[in-house]
Amino acid sequence: MIDKLQEIGERALKSIEIAASLEALEQARVSYLGKKGELSEVLKALGSVDASERPKIGSVANELKRKIEASLEHRKQALEDLVLEQQLKSESIDVSLPARMNHAGSFHVVTQTTNRIVEVFKRLGFDLMLGPEVETDYLNFEAVNIPADHPARDMQDTFFLGKNVVLRTHTSSVQMRAMRSQKWPIRILAPGAVYRYDNDATHSPMFHQVEGLWVDKNVRMSDLKGTLEYWAKELFGASTKIRLRPSYFPFVEPGAEVDVSCFRCRDQLSETCRICKGLGWLEVLGAGMVHPRLFEMAGYSRHEVENLSGFAFGIGVERIAMCLYQIPDLRLLFQSDVRLLSQF
Repeated sequence: MIDKLQEIGERALKSIEIAASLEALEQARVSYLGKKGELSEVLKALGSVDASERPKIGSVANELKRKIEASLEHRKQALEDLVLEQQLKSESIDVSLPARMNHAGSFHVVTQTTNRIVEVFKRLGFDLMLGPEVETDYLNFEAVNIPADHPARDMQDTFFLGKNVVLRTHTSSVQMRAMRSQKWPIRILAPGAVYRYDNDATHSPMFHQVEGLWVDKNVRMSDLKGTLEYWAKELFGASTKIRLRPSYFPFVEPGAEVDVSCFRCRDQLSETCRICKGLGWLEVLGAGMVHPRLFEMAGYSRHEVENLSGFAFGIGVERIAMCLYQIPDLRLLFQSDVRLLSQF
């Protein structure tokens, strides 16, 4: 049996040595070491051998198996190196060819517009402040001087999530949070999403605002106008003008609608202008001086109220984006149409 084992070993080592591929090498392994391989079949007959001879034959068989396995591993490594070398030769890369550019993502046009607005006001010393989108009825309405009988409290305008809990309808609630949590002077900017029950070409159930608040001694309406004029010139061009028209907002007194001169047709008004429709002006935001009642609601003392003033403004981001990029329908901004978004 020992002679037979040695003869099998010589043939196995020879087969491994001449194996020209990994497939041939695996076939040789199965032929000699597999469950039905030659070496395995010989070892199965070991039980019929005299007990005194078994240790010697077992030792020879184990040594032979070790040599075959070592030879298999050595030959496998050599064949794998050969395959890799051939693959590198056949799949060489021409480094002179132009590279394929991966698709680069970008910010959504609403985010880009928000960043442009925020960047301008940051130069004037405004700090960012964020607030929750799920707000209490009190902070969203009463604290900013919107009484219970105000039309904005009706169900058709506001999303109510439960008793005294709403999706905020404006970021003015952040102003009240700022005045309650910070000592004056306060100069904050509050960007974020707001929600109202409305949906058409110029309105969306969810849209974005940038709210601004400046509270200090001797803050005047002229400061508000100068701040907004600087912002408009930085955003729409150096020749842009603004005008303030009297308007009503519960949280400011006096209040104003703010228009900017059309940055498309400039002084040469045209009825075909898609932005201003020949009017020469675009309404872009609401603003005004902080209503004295808001200082009281924020917990300011009577002495502080007598010596403080402030202004506030609210900018609709989608409105600005539509003006800047001549987007005709607000709903296009929320449809995830790559044909539109890829332009930005």
